[in-house]
Amino acid sequence: MSWTPSPVAGSGELWEPPRVASVRGVLPKNRYEQATLTDALIDWTLLGEERRRLLRQFHANSAVRSRHLALPLEEYPKLTGLGQANDAYLAAALELVEEAVTGALDEASLKAADIDFVVCASTTGIATPSLDARLADRLGFRPEVKRMPLHGLGCVAGAAGLARLHDYLLHRPDQVALLVAVELCSLTLQLSDDSLPALIGSALFGDGAAAVVMTGADRCCAAGRGSRILATRSRLYPGTERLMGWDVTDSGFNIVLGHGIPAVIERYLAEDVDRFLADHHLSRRDIDRWVCHPGGPKVLRTIEDRLELPSAATDLTWRSLSEIGNVSSASVLHVLRDTNRQEPPPGTLGLLMAVGPGFCAEFVLVRW
Repeated sequence: MSWTPSPVAGSGELWEPPRVASVRGVLPKNRYEQATLTDALIDWTLLGEERRRLLRQFHANSAVRSRHLALPLEEYPKLTGLGQANDAYLAAALELVEEAVTGALDEASLKAADIDFVVCASTTGIATPSLDARLADRLGFRPEVKRMPLHGLGCVAGAAGLARLHDYLLHRPDQVALLVAVELCSLTLQLSDDSLPALIGSALFGDGAAAVVMTGADRCCAAGRGSRILATRSRLYPGTERLMGWDVTDSGFNIVLGHGIPAVIERYLAEDVDRFLADHHLSRRDIDRWVCHPGGPKVLRTIEDRLELPSAATDLTWRSLSEIGNVSSASVLHVLRDTNRQEPPPGTLGLLMAVGPGFCAEFVLVRW
C-alpha cells in the first residue's frame, strides 16, 4: 500500500510533508575493540571476583564488537569528578557537532545561514549556554535563528528531535530546520559504581554524533531525492519513571537501567505501532524499512518478537550496535543514514522508532 498526502485542515488542498535533505553521522577518532575495553575496565576498577565475572559476561553478550570514545582510553582513569568529565564533554561535543553539522549542510547544498530552527539533543553532559549557542558564530547561524535544546530524553531524543522538526516545518513550509544529537556516554563512566546497571552500561554505550537537515515542502535545495517525514507519535508509559535515566551524584552521572524495560516493550509496543499505523490507514505489512534504535540485544529481540519482523528487517540496527555500540540519541540517526544509503525505491514506507527515559517511545513514519 502506498501513502498519499492528506488535505490540510479546512483547505481542501493536498500538502507535501517535510523532507529529510541529509543525515550525517560522525564518530570520535578513538576506536577500540570490545575486548580491549573489557580488559581496561577490569584493570581500572576494584571489582570482586563475582563482579568481574559478570562484567566479562555482559561485555561478551552485548553484541558490541567495537566502540568509539571521546578520549584516548588511557585518559579515563584521570577523570576525578563531574567537573573534569563535563569539561571533556564540552570540548569533544563541540568538535563533533561542528563536524556533523558542516557535513550535513554540505550534503544538503545549504549553508548555516539558511537554518531557521535548530534542535540540539544531548543528555551525557551539561552545557549552559547550549552547544548550538556556543557554535553559532563559528558555524555561521543567523542571529535570529530559533533554538530548542533537548536534555533528558536520552536514547529517544534522536527520534523525538526528528518529530519536533516535522512539527515545526509542517506549519512553516518555506523554512529549513536542523537536528543535532551528540552523546559522549563514556564520559559518564563511574569507576566506583559496581551496580549491575553500571556493568551493563559499560558493555553497551559508545560516543558519537549526528546531524539532520530537513526542509519544508516549499523550500527547495539542490540535494538528492531524500525521504519525507509523514507523521509522528509520542508515547509516555505510566509508572515507569525509574526504568531509565541518571542519578546525579557528586562524582557524576550514575546510570539507572531497570530490568523491566523489555517487559514494557513486550506489553505496549505492538499495540502502539498498530494504532499509529492504523490512524494513517496502514499496517505493519505496509512497512518495508524498520529503522530501530539499537538499545541492546534484549531490547532488539523483544522488538523483533513483538512486531513479528522478518530476520533481515533489523540488520542495519544490529550492524550499528556491533560497530559503534549504543550511541544514545544519535544511534537511530546513524541507522537512518545507513538506510538512506541503501536507496530504497521511491514510495517505500518506513517506521523509525526509539525508546528512552520516561519511560517513553517515539514513532516516525517515513516515505522515501
